[in-house]
Amino acid sequence: LRGAHNTFILIKGVCVIDAVVAREGILATLVCIDENATGAVSVNWMVKSLGTDRWRLVLSANERKEFSGGAAKDHMQLTDHNFQDSGVFSLAFRPEMDDGGLYMCLVKRRQNILMERVVLLMVLEVTVAPPSPVPQLSTLRLLANVQPDIAVRKITWIAPGDIAMKTEKVPKFGIITKLPQVQNSDDGAYVCMVYPKGNSSNAFFAFNVDVAVDGQQISTAVQSQSVLPLSCPQAPGDYVMLYWRPPDAKNENTRLVHQFDRWRGFTLTTELSNRLQLAGPPYDPQEGSFSFLLSPLIRDGGLYMCEVFSNDNAFSLRTLLTVVRVKARTLPTQLELDCRYSELSQVRRAIWTHPNQSVRLQMDGSPGHITTSIDLPVRAESAGNYTCVILLKNKQTVRATYTVSLHPKSVEVTASSLLPSLSALLLIVPLVAAVVGALLWRRRHISDRGVEQSLSVRSGEAENIYENPEDIRQVTQSHTSTLMKSLSLSLSLCIPPPGSPLL
Repeated sequence: LRGAHNTFILIKGVCVIDAVVAREGILATLVCIDENATGAVSVNWMVKSLGTDRWRLVLSANERKEFSGGAAKDHMQLTDHNFQDSGVFSLAFRPEMDDGGLYMCLVKRRQNILMERVVLLMVLEVTVAPPSPVPQLSTLRLLANVQPDIAVRKITWIAPGDIAMKTEKVPKFGIITKLPQVQNSDDGAYVCMVYPKGNSSNAFFAFNVDVAVDGQQISTAVQSQSVLPLSCPQAPGDYVMLYWRPPDAKNENTRLVHQFDRWRGFTLTTELSNRLQLAGPPYDPQEGSFSFLLSPLIRDGGLYMCEVFSNDNAFSLRTLLTVVRVKARTLPTQLELDCRYSELSQVRRAIWTHPNQSVRLQMDGSPGHITTSIDLPVRAESAGNYTCVILLKNKQTVRATYTVSLHPKSVEVTASSLLPSLSALLLIVPLVAAVVGALLWRRRHISDRGVEQSLSVRSGEAENIYENPEDIRQVTQSHTSTLMKSLSLSLSLCIPPPGSPLL
């Protein structure tokens, strides 16, 4: 059987007949075979619409292989013209909706009836709206109508991935299912399953309905916070709407993140607007030429859909975006490099690389991130550029590099190297004490002299050589400066120079 499926059912409890469901316009075969009915035999195919009692001739072939058929259609024919040798009397044609009904295969030898077989033909009409290819973000409608439907128990629809779809019955039109906001991922074969009435509840007829979604998709990846052009359809438009579906969240609804109406001068902004803007030349939003610039964070990956509307027409372009970010973390004995990436659905592989192939990278991670570690202190052979390479399923590659610098040579500090410096510090302590004591005594001595001379002026006993208080302050500063220089010289003799182990 080609283009149709067979089962056995009861019609009105009268007799068991063969039921066939065939899709409109697809070649179907009504089976009639009796290997014992050979030789000088003739066959008549007749049709009767349900609800009537009159049979009409479809095709007739006598023992001389002469064909006729007053009610036949041009495309109806026997599958085997040598039926007298094979006993195969099957009828093949491409049915239309009004071809449904009861078909009888009557085989005779002279006036004796050798076989009488009745077949119920049900014709399936499938409607896809809008016609394939279906515009993105439109509502896909799949309608299944079977005529005659007297022997149909139920009709169901299955989406790609073996997902059962909700259906409703529309009087005079059949069974409908809908899929709002179709995406490129909704491409594929949808299955219409027709279950006839009868003694077998598991019997069904399955028909594939191919659906294509109109709209190009760009798959790309970019480093976090770098500038990425988000392309829109090239068709000039009246307004543009940009939708976004968060990364790795296929079940989440898309969100409107930007809208611009060039006729009203209206702009809708969202929380993404500080990282998203309409692109300038060669694009001009005021003239209806649209594109966007995005500086994404890692959480801004996902699916972007740019919809451009011109009059009543809509044009769509999608961008599936993976964002990559590399960060370093210093641990007590290691430097850990972490590479994170979003929108895992389009990532095939993630690895770390180093130009020195002798460096063996220890990598660890899980979906969405991969890490590698460098032992501290960094040695010459392990310094350099560490690159996180993300390979997409479309074979596109994005790289994020982190440069590990060679640390200064570490100096080993031992107890023996500290002893000379500690001895020097012990010598400094009494010296500092002596100098400070002398400084304090000198300042007090000068002060006392100043007081004595002041008193002597009042009593007239002696000449005051420090009559001006400013002279007292200058002399004090002079002695203080001399003492501090001596202290500084003493310290320089004892304190090790910069770069010594003590420092």
